[in-house]
Amino acid sequence: MRNKLLRMIRQYDMIMPGDTVVCAVSGGADSVALLFAMYLLKDRLDIRLEAAHFNHHLRGEESDGDEAFVREFCGRFDIPLHVGSAEVRPGKKGLEAAARDARYAFLRSLDGKIATAHTADDNAETVIMRMIRGTGLKGLGAIAPVSGNVIRPMLLINRQEVEEFLNAWGLPHREDSSNASDAFLRNRIRHTVMPLLKSENPRLAENLSLMALRLREDEDFLAAQSDFATLPGVQTLKAMPKARRSRCIERFLKDSGVKEPEDSHISGVEGLLFSDRPSARVNLPGGVTVSRRYDRLEARTHKPRPEPVVLTCPGETVYGDYRVTCTPADKIVNTPDTFTVRPVGTMILRPRESGDSIRLSGGTKSLKKLFIDRKIPAAMRERIPVLCDEQGILGIYSIGVHADRAAGELPAVTVHFDVDVPESGD
Repeated sequence: MRNKLLRMIRQYDMIMPGDTVVCAVSGGADSVALLFAMYLLKDRLDIRLEAAHFNHHLRGEESDGDEAFVREFCGRFDIPLHVGSAEVRPGKKGLEAAARDARYAFLRSLDGKIATAHTADDNAETVIMRMIRGTGLKGLGAIAPVSGNVIRPMLLINRQEVEEFLNAWGLPHREDSSNASDAFLRNRIRHTVMPLLKSENPRLAENLSLMALRLREDEDFLAAQSDFATLPGVQTLKAMPKARRSRCIERFLKDSGVKEPEDSHISGVEGLLFSDRPSARVNLPGGVTVSRRYDRLEARTHKPRPEPVVLTCPGETVYGDYRVTCTPADKIVNTPDTFTVRPVGTMILRPRESGDSIRLSGGTKSLKKLFIDRKIPAAMRERIPVLCDEQGILGIYSIGVHADRAAGELPAVTVHFDVDVPESGD
């Protein structure tokens, strides 16, 4: 298993000597195997190894037991551990997606490369899920081996290899009771479809995962061919092969503030290209309108920049697209969408201002640079809430709490952001 891990790391240039690598550890078999394998390889790779655990509080005592297990395991091998937590609430996409978003928001707030324990089986299951739901080349690429500072070095390692590795080293792990439930599509595929397909070919998981990695490389090539500083003119777009044109339009829509462009949105913009009318437009989610002006496409966002508002505490405040709740804290929770702070005077929510900066665990950075580094579309930057009090910035939604303003003890207040306010006109 270690040799496969090394090959994957080197093939995708995941880690460089001197890097800090933070392994995401749930306590389950896959993540324990990843953490211990990296522990064995850390000197060879010349890295600083850390771990991170996120408690979603979804399974009561079982969730707390997972956290205690990870703390004990990391302590046993003297591995520094970061722990985050949140009371996850179901959003528009459901509880599972909300939990994943909260977990990744926490992980991305940490410094270093974040290593997750997605295996060949996870990748194969994702391919099958997307085929069932309907997808294209990008979707069949499934789980990315590298995504920003997140690396996934176990994508060609199957579950049997994980179990053999744990048994060989006598390593304990936790079992997530929710994995036994067939309420989720992934679990039904894992329990029913995968065993049937593996009976035809025991190497199914590795084969599907390898296929996904190759398709992702093809998609990356096509995307690179569509990466322009400015969108080409209408005639140039019309002359492109459809695969390239679609990706140009998708990139244009994302940069214009459409968070997740769908096929219907891309088709709508393509309709503008081939319209007989030299001036036409199409309305898209997020208040974005794309117009054709003879040989150019233009995008405009109709949502105004939010005005500063006083945060009601305790209580609920609507700010732009966000519903913000403030409550007395019963514990300290700090994630990119939940801050526990001890404010001085009145708290306000406002849009960014020139010169804004925030100190995170890795040091002080300007908000402008953070938005660029995290690839937040320009159209969204004016609408992200900045939480302040009379002494300055307390935290910034999606970025995190100011390291100097996070509460170290109670009493304090917890401020939580939900992106659940319906778009006007919906």
